[in-house]
Amino acid sequence: MKLRTLGRHVREGTRNLGRNGWMTFASISAVAVMLFVVGVFILLIMNVNNIATGIEEDVEIKVYIELTATEEDQAELLAEIEQIPNIESITYVDKEEGLDQLIDSLQESGEVFESIREENPLNDSFVVRSTTPQLTEQVASNIEPLENVERVNYGSDYVDRLFTATSLIRTGGLILVVGMMFTAMFLIANTIKITIVARKREIQIMKLVGATNGFIRWPFFVEGMLLGILGALIPIIVIVFGYSYIFTNLGARIEIMFISLLPVFPHVWQIAGLLLLIGAFIGIWGSMMSVRKFLKV
Repeated sequence: MKLRTLGRHVREGTRNLGRNGWMTFASISAVAVMLFVVGVFILLIMNVNNIATGIEEDVEIKVYIELTATEEDQAELLAEIEQIPNIESITYVDKEEGLDQLIDSLQESGEVFESIREENPLNDSFVVRSTTPQLTEQVASNIEPLENVERVNYGSDYVDRLFTATSLIRTGGLILVVGMMFTAMFLIANTIKITIVARKREIQIMKLVGATNGFIRWPFFVEGMLLGILGALIPIIVIVFGYSYIFTNLGARIEIMFISLLPVFPHVWQIAGLLLLIGAFIGIWGSMMSVRKFLKV
């Protein structure tokens, strides 16, 4: 296609937006509303996934060493644990440090344990983290039978329920986002189709006077793409400023509850790019599917 011809199609597609003012407004509004819902939902799912990942990363294995183990026994045990695959880190915690942690965790009521500091009954321990939280159970089962290990604790019941819950959240969120995207595509494409159908006589007349299918199709191609992009810009602006406001004004309060929101950037730009692609694709697809029907004159 010649550059001059392409320029003509772009100008014609752009003019059509103004010529069909109300239908253009209706199409852009439909695109904007549906993409706003999709964008907010994607942002929500991204934050829920981030919270779930943060909770999973707190999972660790506590390996309690037998009270009778000597320093040499502890060194041998450490060497054996280091040979186990899928371990990210091992931290040694002696019983004095363990008692300090216990007292700190109990805050004011922990002071009663100061009396046992002289005859500390706690075990020395190793704190082990697996490379991925889902491998915690496997790593713990490999450590448990080792010599000089009194017991292994990683909150098995809690961890199993946690991983089941986070897996359900991720899978359910993905299904909902995909479902909403398809619903939005269907509704927006049909709105754009109505815009095109209202101009079927224009298409049929052009066809009868000898215009080629490509000559007729290209302005609608440009028009559909512009409808999708313009409709996507509105929810992008609302989401960027709205999420920035929420992050600035509520982020610190939410963090007190050990829940942190995703930073505004680059995540809102990722969502903006996705919404622009969806808007442009739906606009082009809706226009092409509608115009095709009237090219068979």
